[in-house]
Amino acid sequence: MEQPRPIAVVTGGASGIGAATVATLARNGFRIACLDRDGMAAERVARSAGAEHMAITVDVADEAAMIAAFQTVMAKLGRVDALATCAGILDTTPFMDVTVASFRRIHDVNVIGTFLAIREAARHMTPGGRICTVASVAGLRGGGLAGTAAYAASKGAVLALTRNAARALVEKGIAVNTVAPGPVLTPMLEEPFRDTVRRERVEGMVPLGRSGAPQEIAESIAWLLSPGASYVNGATLAVDGGLTMH
Repeated sequence: MEQPRPIAVVTGGASGIGAATVATLARNGFRIACLDRDGMAAERVARSAGAEHMAITVDVADEAAMIAAFQTVMAKLGRVDALATCAGILDTTPFMDVTVASFRRIHDVNVIGTFLAIREAARHMTPGGRICTVASVAGLRGGGLAGTAAYAASKGAVLALTRNAARALVEKGIAVNTVAPGPVLTPMLEEPFRDTVRRERVEGMVPLGRSGAPQEIAESIAWLLSPGASYVNGATLAVDGGLTMH
């Protein structure tokens, strides 16, 4: 009997790393639920990957909406085998200019949104389920590239949350890992990289001498969600061109 195709949920799937992850997982045989606040863009990404994929409009920081979104995935696709938490927002505000309101918004999306996705996916996963979160080298380094205080702190929280989830969910047979990208040419970096001096400084810190492409991060996420990573749990994979060697 032919095995059913595995089901993956990708948050932030409408653009950047998320969209590349949707396309990569689809090529690898997954059926995808593409979740994003931009429902029209999520629908375009899902349809471009194939008619069997679906999109759900949702704010990842909205608890009730996330619960409902995963219930919709279960109703339409039947199960959840893999999760990639690609939803996130960048903040480049200088330290002394960061407001509490903006700090909270960054954490709502990057930390609360990641937590809700993990929790709701884990509710529906069976043993063998795999989760990959998306942190950042900003969480490892404390910023210093484009993202500043609120962003770096939020991505540091994602790193700790991932390790805690790996410990907590191992009893359910679910593995949880994270990727920590360096600078990646996504819509999130368009504005800060308009400053060519900043871009040259950031890329000059990368031993490979360039920013990454969304597809390069997506390939790492896809590996962590694959059977090939069956003995990897609670790990942080830096996908940064060697940046964190400094």
